[in-house]
Amino acid sequence: MNKAELVEALETRLGGRKQATAAVEALVETITVAVAKGEKVAISGFGTFEKQARNARTGRNPRTGEAVKIKKTSVPRFRPGTAFKEVVSDSKALRAYAASLKEKNGGTAAAAKKAAPAKTAPAATTAPAPARSTTARKAASPAATTRATTGRAATRPAAGAAAKKATPAKTAAPAKTAAPARATTARRTAKKA
Repeated sequence: MNKAELVEALETRLGGRKQATAAVEALVETITVAVAKGEKVAISGFGTFEKQARNARTGRNPRTGEAVKIKKTSVPRFRPGTAFKEVVSDSKALRAYAASLKEKNGGTAAAAKKAAPAKTAPAATTAPAPARSTTARKAASPAATTRATTGRAATRPAAGAAAKKATPAKTAAPAKTAAPARATTARRTAKKA
């Protein structure tokens, strides 16, 4: 979820897009300024934002391998709260948390949840269709290259890629990849003899 999606999720609860945008921006700005000043921002049940100092150290340039001095710096740090960790790690706790939100907000959380999947569901249903046709094309092309090439190095990656890509498309792709693999093995055996 990015900032725009967060604003959309808060729209129904706050009464409009302008209010939701203002709330998200105010929260982010307030946390950013407080942490930059060195203050600790603790949100009960969610987590803690704080400024952490990193000492100067010696690093290595990955290209040349020479030692490089890295200056002392400060970085933001977030530590999740216990309740947040519990909800993320346990699906039962997530359902219980969602139910408590529904009761607490009088159904507005349910309306927001229904609105969010409705917007993402069409994208999710349309995305796999092109992926399947692409997979079918990719599965067919390695089979054609396996038949056309006789080199040992060229057939191995093509057969491996075809086996991985053939799993989602359970139509004719596995039959095409299985037959050329046997033929290549027969050719190799004939060449050795």
